[in-house]
Amino acid sequence: MAATNAVIAALRLINTFGIGAGNFYRLAEECGSAAAAVEYIEKHGKYQPWSVDQAQQEIENAAAKNIRILLYTDDDYPTMLKSLPSAPPVLYVKGQTDALDYAKSLAIVGGRNASIIGRKTAARFAFDLTNQDVRIISGMARGIDASAAKGAMYANGETGATIAVLGTGADVPYPVENAELYEQIIINGCVVSELPLGTQANPRHFPQRNRIIAGLSEGVLVIEAGLKSGSLITAQLAQKQNKKLFAVPGTPGESRTQGSNLLIKKGAVLAEKAADILPFLKGNKICPPPKKQKTAQKILVFENNDATFSNRKDEPENLVDLLTTGGVDIDELIRLTGKTASEIAMEILELEMQGIVERRSGNKVARVK
Repeated sequence: MAATNAVIAALRLINTFGIGAGNFYRLAEECGSAAAAVEYIEKHGKYQPWSVDQAQQEIENAAAKNIRILLYTDDDYPTMLKSLPSAPPVLYVKGQTDALDYAKSLAIVGGRNASIIGRKTAARFAFDLTNQDVRIISGMARGIDASAAKGAMYANGETGATIAVLGTGADVPYPVENAELYEQIIINGCVVSELPLGTQANPRHFPQRNRIIAGLSEGVLVIEAGLKSGSLITAQLAQKQNKKLFAVPGTPGESRTQGSNLLIKKGAVLAEKAADILPFLKGNKICPPPKKQKTAQKILVFENNDATFSNRKDEPENLVDLLTTGGVDIDELIRLTGKTASEIAMEILELEMQGIVERRSGNKVARVK
């Protein structure tokens, strides 16, 4: 992490009215440093920077909340993001900072009012790609974003790491119903934001947030996006950044997938499974970072009001038959079914999304009463 004086100068400059990332870098270059730029603005500027006391208080508040403040000059500032001209000069990180160190990455975004099929699709992509050492990045919004985060966390024996980029302060979970998801993400992954601590949701923050989602990723996968979906903004930003664009096709005429289908018409890669995406991810490093022991996390139940079982033979009815309301150990389910841990994990995930089962302490899963 940068020296405290450098952090103070950066916080003071970026929190001056009218100073965005572009002006920050221009002034810092012209004046020789962020600190010199602050002095110049104090003498000649129309607006005053943050005071030293405000910046010091921000640093203390971040430390008290276990939030790191990374500067664009720090070695552990994300490499993919650093290459953007509009990269946040200051990045707040809550959780495991090393989650920002990855070889391959993909953003998964989509509609907030996603169908159960859309949410299952997002979870499946995230699960499979995370198991292939691809870091999944999303905005933690309800619907597709939340489903992608949960699918990623189920991977690698329920130790999968994922990154959520917030349009609020890094200490403000949004939406409120995803507060527990926020807490689960930071166990092995992290949430990031460029906004000062305590910043509440504001519509103008989210388009800016989307450039970070795209900037952290090699490509963007869009699932169930309508024509007015904010996900299309992320897709446009990804294209401007020369990132690869993918989309899952939807039913013709279905309003919630018209945006996704339009992207495919305009050249986005049609994606139906992880194998359609993997060949395009080249990575930003020679090899993945070494894996370390991670903590298994409790994966949250999906909200679901519209899910029903189909009559397909590959649905996990047999697994349901093995469950009780008191709970059955997951290792026992693996033994009884002869399936792999990954197969069982995804079946449980699907059943959770449908509100049929819930996870219990002690590595157990139970039928919902």
